[in-house]
Amino acid sequence: MPAGAATGYLLVAVAAVLWGMLGVFAKGILDAGVGPLEVSFWRAALAGGAFLAHALARGGLRLERRSDALPFLGFALVGVTLFYASVNLSIEAGGVSLEVILLYSAPAFVTVLAALLLHERLTAGKLTLVALATLGVALVARGGGTGIDVNPRSVGWGLASGLSYASYYIFGKWVLARYRPVTIYALVLPVGALGLLPLVHFEPKDARTWALLAALALVSTYLAYLAYYTGLKRIEASRAVLVATVEPLVGTSLAALLFGERFGAWGLVGAALVLVSALLSALPALPRRALERRALELRRARSGADRQPTGSRDDASAEAPPPEGRDAP
Repeated sequence: MPAGAATGYLLVAVAAVLWGMLGVFAKGILDAGVGPLEVSFWRAALAGGAFLAHALARGGLRLERRSDALPFLGFALVGVTLFYASVNLSIEAGGVSLEVILLYSAPAFVTVLAALLLHERLTAGKLTLVALATLGVALVARGGGTGIDVNPRSVGWGLASGLSYASYYIFGKWVLARYRPVTIYALVLPVGALGLLPLVHFEPKDARTWALLAALALVSTYLAYLAYYTGLKRIEASRAVLVATVEPLVGTSLAALLFGERFGAWGLVGAALVLVSALLSALPALPRRALERRALELRRARSGADRQPTGSRDDASAEAPPPEGRDAP
């Protein structure tokens, strides 16, 4: 493996671990009496300040076109204001493990939204993965577990976090071709924090709580995003997504170790289905043209075999598909 690729995998894995720690930091702050919306505000504000300083130092803080302002505003409100709030409201209502698993319903939402908004092809395979994730969510909701509170509020906010997280793919398809990630987050995180500000009731905080807020914003947000996108420059996006799926394993393991959260039998099955659906959705699909070419070759081979006289091989060999591995997809 080239040294650059190894570094890329390591950086993406580090990002996944830092994201997996997010729920632990958030729960510690919530247990200190800080409300979920205030936690979300400080996460966006402090991480936004770090990205803002980073972008200013690199001279990359501006919109290329005025017309880009509206998509940035929309993403700030959905991908930051709603997403950050949903995560913490779900953790407060049901626990870290439940939120971590429901967050990974995002690929199912991406499939549906990409078909509706980006006119991406909705294949039988994609629909199967959506059904798998839906079944998994239903089993998680049915199974519950120790230290996990399954109720309409926790499940609703958990699914809202998955839906709003899906906006990162929808918006990313457009924005990453035009702007650097540092510029994107320097713009959307402060705006997302402003979207939360009218809803926040600020509580007094001790030094430990401020330290947890700083860790949530700077370690599990700023450094995690930075590590992920730096690693993404060195390896394929599909492989990066696969490595990043260690995040829920880290999150649920820490929640079990520190807070005693454990899914019941049905909850474990459901969680596995959700994660398998997310994992499979990240696997690169075979090129569509290659599949169509293979289907055409097989049809030709079949029709040639139907036409040939018994005992003759000449026509069949002329119509047969190329040897496996030579021109195969």
